[in-house]
Amino acid sequence: MVFRLFKARWRHGWQAMPDPISAPVSPMYRGFPEIMPQGSVDPAVIASCPSAAISGNPIAIDLGKCHFCGACARAGSPIRFTNRHILAQTRREALVVTAGTSFEEYRRRAERAVEKIRRTFGRSLKIRSVSAGGCNACEMELNATTNANFDMLRYGIDIVASPRHADAIVVTGPISANMAVALEETWKATPTPKLLILMGTCAISGGVFASSPAIDRRFLEKVSPHLYIPGCPPHPLAVINAILDYLGRRE
Repeated sequence: MVFRLFKARWRHGWQAMPDPISAPVSPMYRGFPEIMPQGSVDPAVIASCPSAAISGNPIAIDLGKCHFCGACARAGSPIRFTNRHILAQTRREALVVTAGTSFEEYRRRAERAVEKIRRTFGRSLKIRSVSAGGCNACEMELNATTNANFDMLRYGIDIVASPRHADAIVVTGPISANMAVALEETWKATPTPKLLILMGTCAISGGVFASSPAIDRRFLEKVSPHLYIPGCPPHPLAVINAILDYLGRRE
């Protein structure tokens, strides 16, 4: 019996990808948008964006609002989506991509945590996830970061069951009124020092639900996020690289 178990394990091989830092994503994945410098966007395309992520004069896309549906690119506008997935920023305004902005220039905007945070959480970070009215897409991708394939645990980053065991809160969803108090109480229960990470378009801006009366985002007026991870949903590799980048671990 034991021999058969060892034999089966040998056939399975090594399930985890060798290096999530340099691993590519599918060519079909919509990531960083490139905007042609000399192009113009039809006002109808701007008006049709479901989350008002596109603006004109000059053309710009707010990745904190963009759902990466690709409708603007299919409409023949000067916008083209690449599969470059490492899009996290520490400042909300840094998520805006204008015409002619290269991916390299966009990545240079990303800032690391201060030295105190890197020393405290650089080798071990425990995360508590709060689904604040999300559709479960971001939640599923966050869960996938700890599976055998992506194996975020190899970097000392794990998801815990209680905020009292957590170093960071990852918020997904637009923050519905029904979850507003629960989110605030979870934050209060997390010991200091602690980090706040917004994962996905809905968490960052409210997305298509931003104007809904069922949304209550006042928590973000009291607590400033440390890290924004755009996407709808972000790829597990985007999440892993965002945290490693922020903590200065990618090198």
